[in-house]
Amino acid sequence: MTATPIHDPLGELSAAGVSIWLDDLSRELLASGQLAELIAERHVVGVTTNPTIFAAAMANGDRYTEQLSLLFGAGTDVDDAVVAITTADVRAACQALRDVYDATGGVDGRVSIEVDPRLAQDTAATVDQARVLWEDVDHPNLFIKIPATRAGLTAITTVIGQGISVNVTLIFALDRYREVVDAYLTGLEHAAAAGLDLSAVHSVASFFVSRVDTEIDARLTAIGTPDALAARGKAALANARLAYQMYEEVIAGPRWARLAAAGAHAQRPLWASTGVKDPVYLDTMYVSELVTPGAVNTMPGATLAAFADHGRVTADTVRGSYPAARAHLDTLERLGIDYLDVTDTLEREGLAKFVTSWNELSRTVRRELHAARC
Repeated sequence: MTATPIHDPLGELSAAGVSIWLDDLSRELLASGQLAELIAERHVVGVTTNPTIFAAAMANGDRYTEQLSLLFGAGTDVDDAVVAITTADVRAACQALRDVYDATGGVDGRVSIEVDPRLAQDTAATVDQARVLWEDVDHPNLFIKIPATRAGLTAITTVIGQGISVNVTLIFALDRYREVVDAYLTGLEHAAAAGLDLSAVHSVASFFVSRVDTEIDARLTAIGTPDALAARGKAALANARLAYQMYEEVIAGPRWARLAAAGAHAQRPLWASTGVKDPVYLDTMYVSELVTPGAVNTMPGATLAAFADHGRVTADTVRGSYPAARAHLDTLERLGIDYLDVTDTLEREGLAKFVTSWNELSRTVRRELHAARC
């Protein structure tokens, strides 16, 4: 009797050229072996983190108690304690993913840690903390997450020019993405001029997906016409697909050809915020509808589990969709949706959420340090 093939949607996604990353990290995930299991059985080849993830991790269980006691005993202040705790987890995750990093020539096996978002409008401070985090974690498969604000663009160029690999986060607008790409290429040119090995420098550009639909759907609902209501749930995919079109244009250009000849790696598009916010939509939509080679999809645990259970990979769902994606953005404009206002709003609110999350993490660490004293 022939055995029934095991359906493995995540394996199919990986085979289609999408790198599967987990948007979650905790000491429990590491110590329990769950991360190792996801790497071995669920095709996970990278990890992204943020302050909310760390705050939630510390609020559950006692995995951090010993380190908190040591930090309290050493008189460590809250900001330094935050760095010590988060870098310890990220360092351990880098070790867990080192075999993936080696097997993929540094393309995957990556773990991201975020620069304090309160520094997002301060180029020099962002660069300084990026260097501190890079040296503190001290693993080549680290990514430093820097928000794609105006000040962040200059910081990205500077940090890349110093040979530090970067996850550029909080990208919504296509015009801003073009600036992010330029910041990366300029940083590589600076690194080359400084005699650095370009093959050691990597980057991803994190395009936030679901939040675009959340904002635009609300505006379409407020308009309320049949055409407006019919246009809901499509903007985020159109935006991401047009970003990938830009990526293809860049890597086909002469500027990139010169850098590639010197050993540089392309800055891969990464689909972030892929958990579906509206229950009306299929919970795997931002995965199955963004399948294309060379992209990264970082998923929260629930989305990863959902795709493993009932995800579908039918074909490349990005390339070839560009005319329809552009037509949809044109339709939104005719309906009265101001795309630039949407993306400006999302960047402003997104940065505010980052800062709120960081402050919550700081409060959690302060509370736990106090508990360690008692």
